Amino acid sequence: MYQYDDYDRRIITERAHQFRGQVARRLSGEITEEEFKPLRLQNGLYMQLHAYMLRVAIPYGLLGSTQVRQLAHIARKYDRGYAHLTTRQNIQYNWPKLGDVPSILDDLAKVEMHAVQTSGNCVRNITSDHFAGIAPDELEDPRPYCELLRQWSTFHPEFANLPRKFKIAVTGAPGDDRAAVRFHDIGIRIVENAAKERGFEVIVGGGLGRTPHIGAVIREFLPKRHLLSYIESILRVYNLHGRRDNKYKARIKILVVALGVDEFRRRVEEDWEASRTPELELPDSEVARVSAFFAPPPYESLPASATQVAGFALGPDREFGSWVKNNVVGHKVPGYSGVVISVKMPGVPPGDVSDTQLDSIAGVADRYSFGHLVVTHTQNLVLPDVKTSELPRLHAELCALDLGKANAGKLTDVITCPGLDYCDLANARSIPLSLEIAERFDRLDYLNDVGDVSIKISGCINACGHHHVGNIGILGIDKRGEEFYQLMLGGSPGNDASIGKILGAALAQDAIVDAVENVLGRYLSVRESPDERFLETVRRVGFEPFKQAVYGETTSETAAE
Repeated sequence: MYQYDDYDRRIITERAHQFRGQVARRLSGEITEEEFKPLRLQNGLYMQLHAYMLRVAIPYGLLGSTQVRQLAHIARKYDRGYAHLTTRQNIQYNWPKLGDVPSILDDLAKVEMHAVQTSGNCVRNITSDHFAGIAPDELEDPRPYCELLRQWSTFHPEFANLPRKFKIAVTGAPGDDRAAVRFHDIGIRIVENAAKERGFEVIVGGGLGRTPHIGAVIREFLPKRHLLSYIESILRVYNLHGRRDNKYKARIKILVVALGVDEFRRRVEEDWEASRTPELELPDSEVARVSAFFAPPPYESLPASATQVAGFALGPDREFGSWVKNNVVGHKVPGYSGVVISVKMPGVPPGDVSDTQLDSIAGVADRYSFGHLVVTHTQNLVLPDVKTSELPRLHAELCALDLGKANAGKLTDVITCPGLDYCDLANARSIPLSLEIAERFDRLDYLNDVGDVSIKISGCINACGHHHVGNIGILGIDKRGEEFYQLMLGGSPGNDASIGKILGAALAQDAIVDAVENVLGRYLSVRESPDERFLETVRRVGFEPFKQAVYGETTSETAAE
């Protein structure tokens, strides 16, 4: 993983010191909250419904065990004993006291971490495939390019005050988009052209929120050396022409639609031809320098493990077998596997991990995965480099930590935003609903029978829970002062990207989980075979069977209110 040099350490340490002075002035009353707001946002500090929230940057989700132990220490000393994994591969603390935040930033800096550009109208954390570096289907590890983009965008003077926040994702796997690149402001895919040269497909204008859009390809093949200059031209066009009069229409997706894809592409290409300079080109030597930080760990020469994995999955221990089937993924190196640690346990808000669990997870990473962990887009963790032969022992240790749940990618692996329990923008609660879903469907046989189904919940239209791209999406709304929920079906963030559609009238809080159960029951009755996934069935049969399951014989006109 990337290691800071003296320059990196100096700017992060100085930034933390600078913020200490700003906090002192705020606490003394020398500056007002309104004057303090842009200063705290530059350091990842939000004001939520009840307290401040600090968002810590985890570039492309990669963590070392020393960093995880420091995150546990911060949770224990400065918060309420837990940290929260986000859908953009970051970590949040929901209860820090303002006076403690500078000390938290100091502690983060000690382990090469920070909260810079995790908020505000700037380029946010660069995200990637959480199986980057190990995925058998990737053309190339995307993380070096994420790191190059991170270094280029950090404190970039031209893009420190964009019309709105800006998100970039990079993937190296052409076959299975696990980074949701089509739903980012800029999505980047490593591709090969007809001459077998590697470069980038560039996608612009994706996003969720009030007006969800699937991004459009504006460059089918960009040579690697031009990555930074081309992305800079995209941002420059956006910075010049993006709306600043209405924050709800300020994202780049709105500009792309307003101009049209062809005109947007023309403006980018025009700017790129006029502005690109040799200084922004990426020489092979620089790519090699950064790539060296992501060199593979010292793997052992082991026999291929596909047969061993299959044996584990079909063995007599049903819980272990289900865990192997659901939480273990293939690895490009023979004899190794990637392991998803699900933190989605009954009674625990999705994404929350306790300080003691974090400490223990760091030890697990040291023993089984060369000290590395990855935060996923699904609010879980990945151990990327586990010997397949050690899966039984690893599973036993994770079970002892209440982290051995065999539900990755399954019904109870719910993704949710903080909702009305924390967020002052929310219209409805998300966490209690996710807990009720987990309790209702927490049966191993049922989860395995239903198969891969994603449920994503947002407490408001801002879509922090990504409800638009859930196979089942749930959106909380305010209906005359009461919490109601819209049920959506058919979303997907992957290569088959789609935006879910509202099934019918909003449902009361005490009816939404029953509605989900009815939808699933109808799926099980109409699927062609156990191998037909939920999303495939929805696309094949349409919405009407599911409307009938939820609303009975309600007419389409009534159900569409």
